[in-house]
Formats: sequence, structure tokens, C-alpha cells
Amino acid sequence: MKILELLDLALFIIFKAIHARLSYQLSRCPHCGFASLIKNGTTLTKLRLTTLNGPMILLYLRKQRYFCKSCQTTCGANTPIVEKNHSLTRGLKSAAVFKLAKQSLPVTTIAKIVGISPSSVTRILYHDFQRPQRLAQLPEHLCFDEFKSVARSYSFIAIAAKKHNLISILDDRLSKNICAYFENRYSLEERSAVKSVVIDLNANYQLFIKRLFPHAKIIIDRFHIVQLVNRAFDQLRVTILKQQSDKHSRIYKALKINWRLFHKDAEKVDDSKVKYFRGINEYMTQQNLIDLGLSASPKLKYVYETAQQIQESIKKHDVKKLCLTLNNYQKQSSPMDTSITTLKKNLKYVSNSCESAFSNGPIEGINRKIKALKRICYGFKNMDHFYARILLIVK
Repeated sequence: MKILELLDLALFIIFKAIHARLSYQLSRCPHCGFASLIKNGTTLTKLRLTTLNGPMILLYLRKQRYFCKSCQTTCGANTPIVEKNHSLTRGLKSAAVFKLAKQSLPVTTIAKIVGISPSSVTRILYHDFQRPQRLAQLPEHLCFDEFKSVARSYSFIAIAAKKHNLISILDDRLSKNICAYFENRYSLEERSAVKSVVIDLNANYQLFIKRLFPHAKIIIDRFHIVQLVNRAFDQLRVTILKQQSDKHSRIYKALKINWRLFHKDAEKVDDSKVKYFRGINEYMTQQNLIDLGLSASPKLKYVYETAQQIQESIKKHDVKKLCLTLNNYQKQSSPMDTSITTLKKNLKYVSNSCESAFSNGPIEGINRKIKALKRICYGFKNMDHFYARILLIVK
């Protein structure tokens, strides 16, 4: 074996060349089975070896050829490091291409790093890809959500609530297609074993979950409940800001510049330590700043207290307090009225969120990875290619 370092002056590419010979004694012809093989020279093949940080490595391998005197056919020596009639080694495909693809890199970037063509990377990643049909056993606890996929359409995604493994991704989020997927792949007995399904406030999911999973408990994700009431508070806060005639007043700056403080848990608000707040340019406690902002409107103060009570109830898993807060709410002609109505309409499922330890946090984390994959790769046109890349990053 001889190792040389060469410089291709035409392309200015530095690579290393390894010269080797592959030969072993064959006893019988693989075509006819007779022991009538004789050596018949060698053939030169150029193979690409795995490399990421160093220069390109080429293996010039001379393979022994054999001739059968019985059937007049030829055959050659084979090695497990490369597939038959291929020039890219198995290690290059698995250790380099798939390793880089798991980091959400686009095909062209992977091709430049590995030193092969983009079409070769595409062929390695997607050639034999087939979507998984079903799991051997359907998990007892599921999470449902959707994400924006190809052609600005939304796709349905389902994962296991405990192990966070991917169950399925559908090309769209239509109820009929979701029902058809689970009904065609899982029997009623398997689907009846599902104990809970975590969803957001999408009403369409509620309509078919009971049909697919008769014994499943529907759980509204806690994050979406808190997000709903906080958005309602923010809408009212912006409305109060626009009604302020003096844009340089202390109240205006308290509500506008320090708005994040109004979303902080009431228990974590510091009412003793004095600190400097920009905008207002005064020293005060966090509680004093909140009181200053809420003094702009009694309606704003009532909505803020309601949002805090709902947030505290969910955090402490206090179903009784949550139901009491929703039922005793007095309409204020504000966006919070719609949010409370929505929560009261789904009170049973909202209450389940306080009692259950499961949430849509794992699936939201996967959706974030999917969004990052789309952004780095500048989107996808083929849903099968998109599915294959998602499977790589979620494993």
C-alpha cells in the first residue's frame, strides 16, 4: 500500500491517494459452480473514502479478476466497504452525508463539505426512502399538532407523549385524511387503548378524536391556554395605549416599554427591591411599575388579574380555582371576553390540562426543528424529501 499527496493544478484541489490491491482465491465460479477459475488480470477502480475536516481521500483499488474456463464468464473480487458498481464507499454515505444531514444542512452545502456532487447527495438521502406505514404498537398517550410544510400548506404531525418518537406526518390536516390514516392502519381495539390526546385549541381535532379513540381523554395544551389569555390582555393594553393623549406620560411608558413585566407570574414579581426602569427614568419596585400601568384603566386591571389567576391555576394544577375564575368572570367588552368564552366552551378539556402531566411541549420542540430545517434549506418542493429530512433530525 502506497500513500501519495497530489496537487491537481487544473482544479487546485489537494487530495490524498491510497493505492491498494484486492485479491483472494476463489474456489468455485459464482455463475456455474465449477472449480475452474483462473486469474485474469486486475481492474482499477477509484473509490471515495470518508473525510470531513481533512483533504479528499481517493482509494485507487486494483481488484483481482477471474475467468471461468467452464462457462466462459468473468467475475471479480468484492469488498464490503463499497457496494457493487459504486464509487462512493458505505462509510462516506453513512458517516459523512447522513451525519451532516442530521444537522439540517442543505444538500448543496453537504456536497461541498464532502466533496461530491449535489445529485449524489440527493440520491444517497432519498433513493430508497419509504414512509413508515405504522407503528408496531400505538402509544397510550398522543400529541397532535400541525406545521407549515411545502407549498405554504399545513401538515399534520403526531408523536408519542411519553417517548416523543414520531408516529406520523400527513401531507395535510384535513379531518377526513387524518381519520382515514388511523382507521386504515390501526384496528378499533388498538385505538381504544389510547388513553389521552394532547391538542391545541383547534376545534376540528375535538370532532374526530372521540371517533378514532373512544376512550381517550382530550387535553388542551397548557401553553396555548396561557397564550390565549395573555394575547387578549395585550390587545387591551395596546388599545389603552392608543387612547392615551400624552405619549410621554409615566403610564404610557410603563405600559409600552416595560410590557414584558405584565406577563410575569404574580408570585415572581418583586415588591421589595428597588431598581431603575428605563423610559420612566425612575427607581421603583416591579410591583409599583405594574400598579402604575394598571391605573390607566379599571378594565385593564380586571383583565390582568383574571389572566394571572388563570395562569396561577394552571401552574398549580388547581382545577377548582380555574373553573371558579372562568365562571365568575364579568364581561368587560374586551378581547378577554372571547378568550374566556372559548375556555368555558372547552371547560372539560381545559380542566384535563390541569390534572394531566402531558403537554404539547415535545411536539412544539419538534416543530421548531422543522422550521429551522426549512429556513436553512430554503424550503422544500417535495414532501417525501421533506419527510426524510424530518426523520433524520427528530431521531
